[in-house]
Amino acid sequence: MSAAAIIGILVALIVVGVAAWYVAMQRRRTIDLQARYGPEYARTVNQVGDQRRAEHELEKRQERVEHLEIRALSAEQRGQFTQQWRNVQAMFVDDPRGAVTRADGLVEEVMKTRGYPVSDFDQRAADLSVHHGRVVQNYRAAREIAIRHRRGMATTEDLRQAMVYYRELFQDLLEDREHMTERPVERAVERDVGRSAEPVSRDRDRVQPDNQRPIRVDSDVRP
Repeated sequence: MSAAAIIGILVALIVVGVAAWYVAMQRRRTIDLQARYGPEYARTVNQVGDQRRAEHELEKRQERVEHLEIRALSAEQRGQFTQQWRNVQAMFVDDPRGAVTRADGLVEEVMKTRGYPVSDFDQRAADLSVHHGRVVQNYRAAREIAIRHRRGMATTEDLRQAMVYYRELFQDLLEDREHMTERPVERAVERDVGRSAEPVSRDRDRVQPDNQRPIRVDSDVRP
């Protein structure tokens, strides 16, 4: 075999090896992003319409959040916010609409305290998805209900569901997930009230106040 033929074979092998490496790296990238963002990955792909562009967008989100000065809450702040949430939840009994409005404001207040920019809702949700991908869908759903509520189009059941959604996000924000070891999204958040962490009475149209014990902050909270 001539030297030229040998060189040609070696070049071909190198090209095939590089191509295989590239495919493997792209696959690894996809798996990592799916693990980090959970359902938010599929949502972004559907929204953008192209997998590679969507993955680039998700990576840009991560880079943006890494440059934010996200702070963990102190024990005192966590206690204060937890008490405020109990007050909001108890408020639902007599004023469901006011409670949902206050729950939305309280979530925003926690985000601001932790260092998240809160001026634009879409950017806020995108920033949250980097470390709170498990619950960011709930945030969007709760916000949609809150908007319908302002237009007088939300039922009491809608408002109750919004409270469940807000509570999942609120509890997740109390944890310092931003500085935890990287780990995959554990599960998609259940959007059905019956399967969610449920502070809801099944025989009355109200959210039960959780004043018997403190709000837990693990990933599968149940009152």
